[in-house]
Amino acid sequence: DQSTTNQTATRTRLQQHVMVLPPLLPKVDAILVLDGDGNRLAGKYYGEFLKKSEAEDGKVSSIEEVRASFERQLQSKIQGIAARADAAEVVTVMGRTAVFCGGTNPNSNGSGDVRVVHVGPSGESELVLAHLAEGMYEALSHLMGGTTDRTMVLDNLELVFLLIDEHCDGGIILETDGGKLAAAVLLRDDEGGMETEAAGQPGVAGTQGLPAGVASGDMTIGQALRQAREQFLSNLASRDGM
Repeated sequence: DQSTTNQTATRTRLQQHVMVLPPLLPKVDAILVLDGDGNRLAGKYYGEFLKKSEAEDGKVSSIEEVRASFERQLQSKIQGIAARADAAEVVTVMGRTAVFCGGTNPNSNGSGDVRVVHVGPSGESELVLAHLAEGMYEALSHLMGGTTDRTMVLDNLELVFLLIDEHCDGGIILETDGGKLAAAVLLRDDEGGMETEAAGQPGVAGTQGLPAGVASGDMTIGQALRQAREQFLSNLASRDGM
């Protein structure tokens, strides 16, 4: 009996030790794609962050209202700041660290006003979050043909949501390399494009957001995405062979 008790106590201590170990994979509370005015074009919230409604002055705000309030506070911090694709900027909102790439300021001539924002838990490294934001922004730029303006993103929202899913699952980061993310999105969307083409549906607006050098012409979206995928993978192969 004493031996069993000792084993149980040892197992309990080991479990407690494991529980306090830091996570091996980066984790985020939210990924947002915002336009220049702070409007959410796409995005996802993860875990318990802003998941519950809040009561204020006797009025209960919905989850969406709470998130909109957070995004307004975020916009007040980042408006007018243009963060380079390879140099993310950091702000603090509601005790959370928010890191973003993109955007324009009155003196800039950037290629797009859209910002990619990663919101991390209080214990997450700013450098890690910056690396995540820069990787996703690079992938977004690839997919949008080198530009990240509001109109282009709205025309290609399906690609943007696919990008978020390839980048993160349940708050856990899956991939950070911009080139690999863009290639994965094109591969996944190509499958959807083939289904659309098989159903006899014509191509839709948004092929202009494909990587640079891909002409849509009279192609359907499925054909255009296949061509984009082949070109993109060819470019990756050429780069790896250098």
